[in-house]
Amino acid sequence: MLQEGMLGDNIQVMVAEECHEAYVDTILKTIEDAAKVRGTGIAKRTHEYLASKIKEAKAVIALDGDRFAGFSYIETWGNKKYVTTSGLIVHPDFRGLGLAKRIKDMTFTLARKRWPHAKIFSLTSGAAVMAMNTQLGYKPVTFADLTDDEAFWQGCEGCCNVDVLHRTDRKYCICTGMLYDPEEYLPAKIPAEVLERIRKIDGQAEE
Repeated sequence: MLQEGMLGDNIQVMVAEECHEAYVDTILKTIEDAAKVRGTGIAKRTHEYLASKIKEAKAVIALDGDRFAGFSYIETWGNKKYVTTSGLIVHPDFRGLGLAKRIKDMTFTLARKRWPHAKIFSLTSGAAVMAMNTQLGYKPVTFADLTDDEAFWQGCEGCCNVDVLHRTDRKYCICTGMLYDPEEYLPAKIPAEVLERIRKIDGQAEE
């Protein structure tokens, strides 16, 4: 693990671009290893799925030079009325530096900029993520308050705890549901050139 004040100061947190697809396999391996260590479930994603998030400017990556340090991505549900910031992961070599908070702040800001009227929600079993969510204004809610988009819940099928979700008729599970209703505060800044890229992507999607 890096020491505070050393290489961690050089880590850049940015909206991922297509060139960053080269890191997808490393990201997937880091997520898988973290789930094994924690002994908790996690929704499995494919290389193609994460690559699509990067191409659509719906992902945030952290790099120390060329070294992978962290990642997260955004998903939209219910005709973009709901948004999730998902898959937050920090490589073991870069933990303890406050990097997860920086990534979370950037994905949250990106979601608020692109879908300012959407409700942002989170399903997590991690205490650190719950604490960051609380700082950003998320509130604990029941699963009934989350999206009813079946595509979202299908993502839970790859989790080792999905039997709990089934047994409770999707009323609760190991994860805690948290929801953010839109407000003005944005904890990070997205460069103007990135916002312009997003406008072009969104414009093409609407054509």
